[in-house]
Amino acid sequence: MTERLQGKVALVTGGSSGIGRASALAFAREGAKVVVVDVNVEGGLETAQIIKQSGGEAIFVSANVSNAVEVERMVNKAIETYSRLDFAHNNAGIGGVPAPIVECTEEDWDRIMNINLKGVWLCMKYEIIYMLKHGGGAIVNTASVAGLVGFDRTPAYAASKHGVVGLTKSAALTYANTGIRINALCPGFTQTAMLERLIEGDPQRKALRIAQTPVGRLGTPEDMAEAVVWLCSDGASFVTGHTLVVDGGFVIH
Repeated sequence: MTERLQGKVALVTGGSSGIGRASALAFAREGAKVVVVDVNVEGGLETAQIIKQSGGEAIFVSANVSNAVEVERMVNKAIETYSRLDFAHNNAGIGGVPAPIVECTEEDWDRIMNINLKGVWLCMKYEIIYMLKHGGGAIVNTASVAGLVGFDRTPAYAASKHGVVGLTKSAALTYANTGIRINALCPGFTQTAMLERLIEGDPQRKALRIAQTPVGRLGTPEDMAEAVVWLCSDGASFVTGHTLVVDGGFVIH
């Protein structure tokens, strides 16, 4: 444990499992106090408990990131509890139902956009309001390789993640001289519940995803968490508006 983030406070949305849980645990290992956020209460509480059992400090806050009132309350709870907010990993997202564009329902489109894109905007809005008043901070938004290249049968998901990349760049430019750094993480195929739903337990589909990844394996949530922590650390102090691709070479393939 290097404890690069000792005395700092990190907020992680989508923290009940997968990349979000790994990110929360990584922040804690580096010495940060962690605010775990999710609509999945059981999973979120479990993540916070894992941190506490490891000797760290954490709280869980239930919040729907597509709801402005809940997002503002989430940020306020972090500040009320720990008196500061240094880092945010806006990671909450959903995949939706795979379908070609003509079969994508309006309901599914709106739900994906509300969580994946509007949710990132709302989180940044209230995080930045605080950070502007208290000397800055670092924000990482989870996009995807689907935010960089096209994917078949995922029109809303791909559009939402392309939106996260653009939103990140715009926000980073606006606040670059305020001490707030904002970057995007673009995970490749990663061993999460979302990927499991995509491949539906089919070994051939899993093998295809591995074959599409030049390094020859799927990513792990921990791979992504390490990138998030680095982007928030002083080691990345000159990095903002960047789209960090952690994909085993998929995009260059």
